[in-house]
Amino acid sequence: MKLITAVIKPYRLDEVKEALQSFGVHGLTVTEASGYGRQRGHTEVYRGAEYTVDLVPKVRIEVLVEDADATELVDIVVKAARTGKIGDGKVWMVPVEDVVRVRTGERGPDAL
Repeated sequence: MKLITAVIKPYRLDEVKEALQSFGVHGLTVTEASGYGRQRGHTEVYRGAEYTVDLVPKVRIEVLVEDADATELVDIVVKAARTGKIGDGKVWMVPVEDVVRVRTGERGPDAL
């Protein structure tokens, strides 16, 4: 199994969710996040005063999938999240040794 994590622009969340659902993903976790990459934030003007926004709002999506589906699912997320502009985000995957469904005690692929 693999854990796929994506950090994307918040307004792209609906497109990514739809793409994951059409692929057949049954569960995901979404959390609000903030951070910066190469852009290092940006400056804004509010009521005549300029200030720096150091941490840009993002959304973090996590999905557990079978090894065979992982690469294809990463490609689907990247395609759905891409705007072509700076700050589109990152997607990565890491191996998962085991997973347990708390309610039933099922382990491994049965717990997905």
